[in-house]
Amino acid sequence: MADNHFVVDPAKFDFYAMDWYRLVGEDKLARTLAKEVLRAGTDFDGTERSPMRNAEARVTLGVAAAREGDLEQALIMGERALQGDRQSVPSLIMTSRELAAEMRRRYSSEPAAQDYLDQLHSLAQERPGFMPR
Repeated sequence: MADNHFVVDPAKFDFYAMDWYRLVGEDKLARTLAKEVLRAGTDFDGTERSPMRNAEARVTLGVAAAREGDLEQALIMGERALQGDRQSVPSLIMTSRELAAEMRRRYSSEPAAQDYLDQLHSLAQERPGFMPR
């Protein structure tokens, strides 16, 4: 009997579906999947097994919150996504850009949103390619 090398990883499916729903603006579904990605990617003791997926899930939660008018939650999730050692990875670039665009579009006059955008700008200076100018 041959081994099947095409095994489906349910956590990966949720991760990719989360991205898709966020990109098409289905924020309720994106949020539900982001919470599942976080649940699956975190051990019972709080250790993150999937820090990259978890970071993107947090940005997804931030994008959904921003679109719903919850600047405080959007900022919390955006900040948490940027914490840790994996800040400049390519998989975070797209979602970070999305959250930055929502911040600019909806909250450009809010000092807290501007602080977050400034933090992204500083990160871009430190890690070229992370964010566009």
